[in-house]
Amino acid sequence: MVMQLSEADHDKVSAAIAAAEAHSDGEIVAVATPISDSYHDSALHWAIAAMILVLTWAAWRPDWLGWWYTTLLGGWRADPTLGQLLTFLMVLAVLKFSAVLLILRYRPLRLALTPGTTKHRRVRRRAVVVFRAAAERRTVGRTGILIYLSMAERRAEIVADEAILAVTDDKTWGEAMTALLTEVREGRPADGICAAIGIVGKVLADHFPHTGDDRNEIPDKLIEL
Repeated sequence: MVMQLSEADHDKVSAAIAAAEAHSDGEIVAVATPISDSYHDSALHWAIAAMILVLTWAAWRPDWLGWWYTTLLGGWRADPTLGQLLTFLMVLAVLKFSAVLLILRYRPLRLALTPGTTKHRRVRRRAVVVFRAAAERRTVGRTGILIYLSMAERRAEIVADEAILAVTDDKTWGEAMTALLTEVREGRPADGICAAIGIVGKVLADHFPHTGDDRNEIPDKLIEL
C-alpha cells in the first residue's frame, strides 16, 4: 500500500523548508512520488524465465512431455510425432509466459519481485531527472538541493547543484537519508522528509550561511508527482 500525504503534511514540510532556508542561501526542493517506475520490464524478465523453465523441463525429462501430451490432449495417435510434441511444448511455453505476465500486472507483486539494485537505479535516475527540471541551475549561486522520496520503493535520493557538490560528497547526506527512511518505514513520510530537511539545512548553513541579499528563488513547498 502506497503511503498518502495530507494537506497537514504539506504544511509541515513547507514550514520545515522555510525554517531551514532561514539560515542559509541554499534552496531546498522536496519531492515525493508514489513510484518512480512501472517496472514492466521486470515482469517481462520473470515471464521469460518461466518460459525458459518450461523448455528446460522438457529437455530434462522429454518422456514427461509425451505423458502430459497424451494425458491432457488424448494424443492424435498412440505415439505422438516430434512435430506434435514440439507444438505442444510451444503452447505450454506461451501459456506459462502469458500467465506470469498476467499475474505480474498486480503492481505490488511486480515491485516485490524486482531486485533491490534495479529499484535503486530507477529511483536515482528519476531523482536526477526531477532535479534537472526543478532545481538545477535555478539559483544564482547554484545552491539548489533536491530531497526525493519514492514511496512505493521506500527509497530516497538527495541530489545537489554544482556549488554544493564542490564542498560535499555522498557521505555528507548519510544522516539525512537515515533519518528520512527511518520515518518512512514507520509510515510517517512527512516526518521523514522534515527530518532530512532539518539535517540538510544545517549542512547548507555551515557552507552557505544566510546573507542579506538572498531571495527565495524556489517555492517552499512539497511537490507531489
